[in-house]
Amino acid sequence: MSSKDYRAIAAKILTSLQRGSGSLPGHLAKNSDQPDYALLQETTYGACRWFYALEFLLNELVSKPLKPKDLDLKSLLIIGFYQLRELSIPDYAVINETVATADIYGKPWAKSLINGVLRTYLRTRSELEKRLNESAAATCFAHPGWLVDELFDQWPDYAEQLLINNNERPPMTLRVNQRQTGRDDLLNRLKSEGIGARAGKLSSTAVYLDRPCSLTALPGFDTGQLSVQDEASQLVPSLLRLSPGLSVLDACAAPGGKTCHILESECSLTSLLALDIAKDRVLKIEDNLKRLDLKATTLCANASNPSTWWDGEAFDRILLDAPCSATGVIRRNPDIKLLRTPDNVLSLQNSQQELLSSLWPCLKKGGLLLYTTCSLLRQENEVVIRQFLQSTDNAKYEGIVADWGVECSYGRQLLTGAKDSPDGFFYCLLQKT
Repeated sequence: MSSKDYRAIAAKILTSLQRGSGSLPGHLAKNSDQPDYALLQETTYGACRWFYALEFLLNELVSKPLKPKDLDLKSLLIIGFYQLRELSIPDYAVINETVATADIYGKPWAKSLINGVLRTYLRTRSELEKRLNESAAATCFAHPGWLVDELFDQWPDYAEQLLINNNERPPMTLRVNQRQTGRDDLLNRLKSEGIGARAGKLSSTAVYLDRPCSLTALPGFDTGQLSVQDEASQLVPSLLRLSPGLSVLDACAAPGGKTCHILESECSLTSLLALDIAKDRVLKIEDNLKRLDLKATTLCANASNPSTWWDGEAFDRILLDAPCSATGVIRRNPDIKLLRTPDNVLSLQNSQQELLSSLWPCLKKGGLLLYTTCSLLRQENEVVIRQFLQSTDNAKYEGIVADWGVECSYGRQLLTGAKDSPDGFFYCLLQKT
């Protein structure tokens, strides 16, 4: 596979994302056998992360906007900008190979345009970067304008730092299986293997690696002593107030990280049912349970339609990790910047309301429901809770007493941290009265 071929694949992926089609992990999975996969992954993630800044540079350098039919050419140029700005590939190689890729798209006429735009960028880089740094927040921080407006409106004291943190590379965080080993023991084992790591500050099971590494390099992964999971979601079991003999429903459970952590945290539950709407995602839950030697009932079902899966036996605890905009995990999934729209958020908000209302009858009197999202947007979080409480007579809000995150009118919000901190995550605890 030649270098220009992986660029063609990268441009094709970026074009699909701009059209709202698929997801970056999904597109990459279809190309995982490519010899230059690591470079393909780095290039596509980087192009998504910095898309709006790179688009600004492109617009500064073309005399008139590219036509919609040439979206693939736009993608190719954005990839060229990313590699010139961020990667250690020689400039001449980036330009020559990006130019050559035009042939793969059947656009030999674009070669001179690509060559001219990229060379002009190199020649005027200092001035262009200065103009970028002085531009509007959406381009300067490389985010869609609607999301920048929302963050400054909802989190005015934190918005600029959130935008910066979203552009950081995320940490690789582990969850220690305390049924098998202690955190200090794992830290010592990692050190003996030459893997730098430190304990998390919020969860007693969290370990941050100094640098990401392959799962095969982690001592104890295959034997179930550890899993990969961000520290934010490792707070879930303690917030559920687990104890022996309880029945638990994990309503939107895939890929099963929280399901497994609940079982690791309390080994004497009466039952745990893990639901997900997609069969392939249920298989991921089952794979995780098997690796960790844990037992739970799994089911492919729509959580918002209990009549198709619920036997009428109410649960003591329900975890609703609701589908959301994922604006708290943009640093892990930078394609969110291209894929999410205000209409998406409104649709998700409606789904969240439906899930909450549908699952509430499945909870025992006195039981607890923990509502979580990996969103930073209040309309998916405390607004959903407020509307639910206003329409539900037997629901009581339970405050979360903690020294982390931001206390909201309903719930507690972790804001996306710096590169050695947790993802953005929202938590709200409700009791049935």
